[in-house]
Amino acid sequence: MADDKREVVVTDIKIPFVSMVILMVKWAVAAIPALFILFIIGGLLTMVLGLIFGAGWHHWGTGRLM
Repeated sequence: MADDKREVVVTDIKIPFVSMVILMVKWAVAAIPALFILFIIGGLLTMVLGLIFGAGWHHWGTGRLM
């Protein structure tokens, strides 16, 4: 019974246009908080990497060479 394979081929999906639009609007609304969270994570990662690797660059732009 465990070796039985069943293959399924989907040939057509019928979905009303209004339902598809509603689904896409829900995806767009769900993407807003996801992007906000990704921007926060990216900002924190940039700050950490800046603290680690940017420590020698504090004189950059002051006209002095290191």
